[in-house]
Amino acid sequence: MSQIFLRPFNIYSKLSIVVTAVLVGGLSIIVFGMSWTGYVTGQGVTRDQPIQFSHAHHVGSMGIDCRYCHSTVEESAFANIPPTKTCMNCHAQIWTNAPILEPVRASFRDNRPLQWWRIHDLPDFVYFNHSIHVNKGVGCATCHGQVDRMPLLYQEASLQMRWCLDCHRNPAKYVRPRDQVFNMNWEPPADDPGLGERLVKEYKIMDVRQLTSCSTCHR
Repeated sequence: MSQIFLRPFNIYSKLSIVVTAVLVGGLSIIVFGMSWTGYVTGQGVTRDQPIQFSHAHHVGSMGIDCRYCHSTVEESAFANIPPTKTCMNCHAQIWTNAPILEPVRASFRDNRPLQWWRIHDLPDFVYFNHSIHVNKGVGCATCHGQVDRMPLLYQEASLQMRWCLDCHRNPAKYVRPRDQVFNMNWEPPADDPGLGERLVKEYKIMDVRQLTSCSTCHR
């Protein structure tokens, strides 16, 4: 019986296997790499808001404490978005006719809440409690970045699981004294390298096995 495939076809078949492997591997690398980009995570992306609220102005320049607007952050799982009344506490007296603030005045006048775009939005299958982190000495800037320097708020961290686990595996590196949680400019003292370890014990932070258990964040 005559040969069906010519000898050169052996080379073509081997070459096709190599090309397929390269294409599949390259595509996998691209997809995996894309999962780390801001296009997927939202990291570094600003959003159009009903009012282009500047944290740099209110927090950085005016020195307004985070808790003035996010008043439930120490006692609730959620850091509330402030009602329009909070804005009007000041803006009923200053910038009362500024065109840029008309949506705020209209919201207050019509008793209709502003529709803010949530920047730090975790998936529904992730449980995160603000009050626990705040009371264990995790600073606002640790997760949200230097918001006092952000004219427009954006998500500084990836908020991916590997980012959360970096802290849960080594909490001593990130905790700070409770009275410094809302201080945007706090830095660990260079002359006290053991501070983090002491705070982990003082604040009774769970051990790494519990902090990295699936049920801690996925309930």
